[in-house]
Amino acid sequence: MLEIQKIDVAYGDVQVIYGASLKIEQGEIVSLIGSNGAGKTTVIKTISGLLRPSSGQILFDGNRLDKLKPAHIVELGISQVPEGRKLFRSMTVAVNLEMGGVRKQAWENRQTNLQKVFALFPRLATRKKQLAGSLSGGEQQMLAIGRSLMSEPKLLAMDEPSLGLAPLVAKSILATILSIRKDGTTVLLVEQNLIQALKISDRGYVLETGRIVQTGRGTNLLQDDQIKRKYLGI
Repeated sequence: MLEIQKIDVAYGDVQVIYGASLKIEQGEIVSLIGSNGAGKTTVIKTISGLLRPSSGQILFDGNRLDKLKPAHIVELGISQVPEGRKLFRSMTVAVNLEMGGVRKQAWENRQTNLQKVFALFPRLATRKKQLAGSLSGGEQQMLAIGRSLMSEPKLLAMDEPSLGLAPLVAKSILATILSIRKDGTTVLLVEQNLIQALKISDRGYVLETGRIVQTGRGTNLLQDDQIKRKYLGI
């Protein structure tokens, strides 16, 4: 479905990603794990077209993404839940959700998709007329995920969906990812809660200082002594 082939990515003269390659099959949940500053968000931004690789290529369903603008990538079926949510805080919940459904194919189905989001996150239905900025942190994260789902993505790239949330809320958000996959959406997950992320992931990739250094099934990575020592403090 998605294949990243040996991409190099830089911010100006500072290279951040070095020859990174990864592959995601349709229907998978794949985690990208690593320390802060390893380059995980950079990979997601590059997939979404917000950054361009200086070399290598990114393929999605046979289409080359690394030459396309972000809007074209959304039309192909990739949506991003950004770190920090990036909501339209002065707009209502309903308007934020509608803004996520601007993909041509999804716009015609926006009312149906809206009901699907409300079924996934019933709390948003009761707050649809409320300003996004007045929601709790957990509700804002629900809204950010719901907004991305409004575009009917084939692949959802999620950047730190539980960041800053209370443990119970974070656990609920991560459990929702399984429901999203069950509905047919493939997920690329960057998540600070490595134990919970790897538990729900089919596979994971380990990124260190811009390089993919390890890959494996999520449950296997959880049992890896090096992963335990470096990232779990065990």
